[in-house]
Amino acid sequence: MFDFLEGYDLWEAFWTTVQLTVLSAVGSLIWGTLLAAMRVGPVPLMRGFGTAYVNIVRNIPLTVIILFTSLGLNQTFGISLGSDQTNTTNFRLAVLGLIMYTAAFVCEALRSGINTVPVGQAEAARAIGLNFTQVLTLVVLPQAFRSVVGPLANVLIALTKNTTVAAAIGVAEAALLMKEMIENEAQLIAISAVFAFGFVCLTLPTGLFFGWLSKKVAVKR
Repeated sequence: MFDFLEGYDLWEAFWTTVQLTVLSAVGSLIWGTLLAAMRVGPVPLMRGFGTAYVNIVRNIPLTVIILFTSLGLNQTFGISLGSDQTNTTNFRLAVLGLIMYTAAFVCEALRSGINTVPVGQAEAARAIGLNFTQVLTLVVLPQAFRSVVGPLANVLIALTKNTTVAAAIGVAEAALLMKEMIENEAQLIAISAVFAFGFVCLTLPTGLFFGWLSKKVAVKR
């Protein structure tokens, strides 16, 4: 029944998808947290940059961003991210594009969590002499992260599915292999079912785990 899978490295394709997801998720969390700090910070220039970045990037299609990293950064400006191999360069550029895009959504999710923290806690922290950075990192962000585990899980699931866009610049992940198999094999429904099942196996446990974690660490008001 699944003879059409012979000759194709399905596991390697999905492993590439997992790598794209994990690396992009870590980078997006870091950059998105910095953007959120900028958006709630006291410096007008940084607030303006954070707001402009989020509003602009969120409204640009991910495909355009991924193509920009390849055609713009790599082919036009010669940025190869420390690699001379095309496959490795494309992989790193795809991760960069996914981070640029997903961080905007991480920022907004985290900013909504920051807004749930009572203002009195920040005022009390400032009253005992803590500066903005200390208030944010020691008081506000720990509570904000606990309140947005669910929304961040949705962003992670969306990121997992968005990795398929990396096929546009030749990254050998699941979507590129699926396209190749559909072109070579007369098994459209079966191939689609296999890859759909593969993505369900990646995203469903993630949603269940983060749903449990969200209830576990929820801030009791």
